[in-house]
Amino acid sequence: MKIRLAALALLASTTLAIAENPMVGGAAMYEDKTIVENAVNSADHTTLVAAVQAAGLVETLNGEGPFTVFAPTNEAFAKLPAGTVETLLKPENKDQLTKILTCHVVGAKALAADVQKMVADDGGMHTVKTVGGCEFTAMVEGDKVQIKDGQGGVATVAIADVLQKNGVIHVIDSVLLPAS
Repeated sequence: MKIRLAALALLASTTLAIAENPMVGGAAMYEDKTIVENAVNSADHTTLVAAVQAAGLVETLNGEGPFTVFAPTNEAFAKLPAGTVETLLKPENKDQLTKILTCHVVGAKALAADVQKMVADDGGMHTVKTVGGCEFTAMVEGDKVQIKDGQGGVATVAIADVLQKNGVIHVIDSVLLPAS
């Protein structure tokens, strides 16, 4: 009887852990998988996955971390001027693509509540330093975290706190661009 209760408790805790992570792009996201392992299953992130592959960042984002990734959706990439994504995916533009993508990555695990606290502690805006060397500004609008990029564009976190084995993903509605 004790074994059955222990097994039931383990099953319940596993189910709760999985239930806490939001679905992204129609796919379950698992805390025991890496950022890339989860992202490849999201129908909303096929452009991002292709870009990460073209930039040679798969191994990095499968690494130990921790990372916070602000993950633009396919719709976010579609907001860029016509031909931009295709141009960035060309091998000769790998350095530029890598710069843009690494400006979406922070070398720490920061949940939305952590970011909201940093913004509040800093009087409404918090500077975010990325692994790509960019500095963006985190803000809060209502209960949503927003990131202002180097060109003045603002991305809103649409799905926060998608926990990963090596960090956290926040799904955003715009591509973050470094300062010119």
